[in-house]
Parts: sequence; C-alpha cells; structure tokens
Amino acid sequence: MTRRVSMADVAAMAGVSAQTVSRVVNDSPQVDPATRAKVEAAMADLGYRMHRAARALRTGRTDTIGLIVSNLATVGNSRMLQALADAAAGRGFALTVVTASGRAGVADGFARLHDQGIDGAVILNEATALARGLDVPEGLALVVVDSPPDDRFTVVQTDHASGARVATEHLLARDVATVHHLAGPAGSFAAAERERGWREALIDADRPVPEVLRGDWTAASGHAAVAASAASADASALFVANDQMALGALRALSDAGRRVPDDVAVVGFDDVEDAADYRPPLSTVRQDFDALGAAAVAALVALIDGGEPQSTLLAPRFVARASA
Repeated sequence: MTRRVSMADVAAMAGVSAQTVSRVVNDSPQVDPATRAKVEAAMADLGYRMHRAARALRTGRTDTIGLIVSNLATVGNSRMLQALADAAAGRGFALTVVTASGRAGVADGFARLHDQGIDGAVILNEATALARGLDVPEGLALVVVDSPPDDRFTVVQTDHASGARVATEHLLARDVATVHHLAGPAGSFAAAERERGWREALIDADRPVPEVLRGDWTAASGHAAVAASAASADASALFVANDQMALGALRALSDAGRRVPDDVAVVGFDDVEDAADYRPPLSTVRQDFDALGAAAVAALVALIDGGEPQSTLLAPRFVARASA
C-alpha cells in the first residue's frame, strides 16, 4: 500500500520546518514568497495532497462548497454544474452536489450541507424559487443563480430579459408582422425573464403579442408545442427560450414543410455547443456559463471570507447564424 505523503516529507525536501509547510498549506501571510515557492514546488514533486478533514479541525473550514439543484438533466444546469466545479477547483474548493425536489427537499439540502460543515452553497436556477422563504442554517453562506432580488442572498445571473429583447428585435428587423414565442416552464425565473424581454420588445415596436407556447426545456417539448400549435402554420418568426426546445421546433417546422429561415426565422437562447451544427445552424443568444459559474463561486468565497459582495448581472451576446 502506498504511504500518504506527509508534511514532514515536504519539509524535508524543501529544507524547511513542518510548521512552515503548515503555514503554506493554510495560506498564511507569514511566509516569504521565495520560501512559499520552494515549499509549493516540493508539494508538486512529491504529489502532496492536503488532508481536508485535518485542516478543517485546525481552521474550522472544510474548503468545500455545496450546490443545490432541482434537475441536472437540462443542458443549462449541467453546463452550470461543470462551470461551478471548474471554478471551485480553481480556488482550491471541493464541490458537493445535492439534488432537491420540492421545498422540503431544499430545506433538507440546507440541513445536510450544514451538518457536513460545508462552508457555503450555490442554489441553481429552479431551486431558487423553492428556497425562497426557507430558514437558512446559521453560518451557511448562500449565493443564488437566477432569482428575483432578495436581501438575504447574493444573486448572480444572466440578463435574460435583455438577451430576449435583442433576439426579438433581430427577428422584427426581418419585417415580420410579429414574433411568436416558445417559452420555458412557468415556474422558471429564467423563462419568465426571457418571456418578459420578448413581450416588451413587441409592445415597444407596437406589434401584436401572440399567445405564448410553452415547453419544459427539452427538445421533445419544443417539437410537441410547435407541432400542435396553429402558429406553426402562419408564424414567420419564432423566438425559442432555449436551444434544446429550438431543436425540436426546427424538426416540427420541417415536418410541416416550412423552411427555416425562408418561411420561418428561428432564434434560440443559450448557444449550446451543438447549436452551430443544427440544420440550419441556429441563431441564438449566448450565455457565458463559465463566467456565470466563476462569478457565483467568487461571490460565495467572498461571503465565506466575511466580505459583502455585490450581486452580479452578466450581459449575454447575440450570435447570428443561418436560422434567422
């Protein structure tokens, strides 16, 4: 069995005391840069790994953050999980994931993370609505991704409404009578904000506001909504609340013999990795998931360190392709 590399091993290689190695591990400012570099080089050469449990006993921190999420099956949530995991690792934090169904599930998630000594948590997308009004355990720092303003939380989000407005205005520039909308689930904050941006753009342009179609973020729901709607027979422009539903909508329009973009121009939202390979390549609004994850982790670490970070609103970017 391979013996675990100890602080004493690192100290011997670096030619310093074990106490100096401990100070480097605990990021103490009492170590000069040259010594720190020598110790870190010895750690890298020996493959030293910090023992989190032992460090937690010394510092009262586990250097672990939690993620509370309702559903990891959607592309947006899975992209955010990867972004959060990367950002946490980049700051030396581990990530614990809790999937929660319903308000009781989120409350239980709070309790589980608190019992594990987790330093703080990110609440993602649909779970933020479930968390509203729940008691938060003492000492558990929280950052929410996609939520209305809440004095108890630091909020990090994409400016969904402005992205939807840009998408709608792009479609209106094609001199269409109006723009139809395939929205996300009724309980989603992101879906509601994208619907708001679409609606406000039409009202400001003095165009009719059609009845909203609705899906559940999946390609299958996008196909079903467009295939079953009379709008698919006469719409000339369609803004879809995410790229997965847009994929289903494109198939429904093709099944109905309607050409994109000649008969119907289509714009999505998110800019998933495959969007450029749809047929036709999908015009869409790009969310920067990596920047969103980095901002959420940075805000959470600031809270854990006793700071008071400001909420963050990230601007999306329109990506023009062949579908509109």
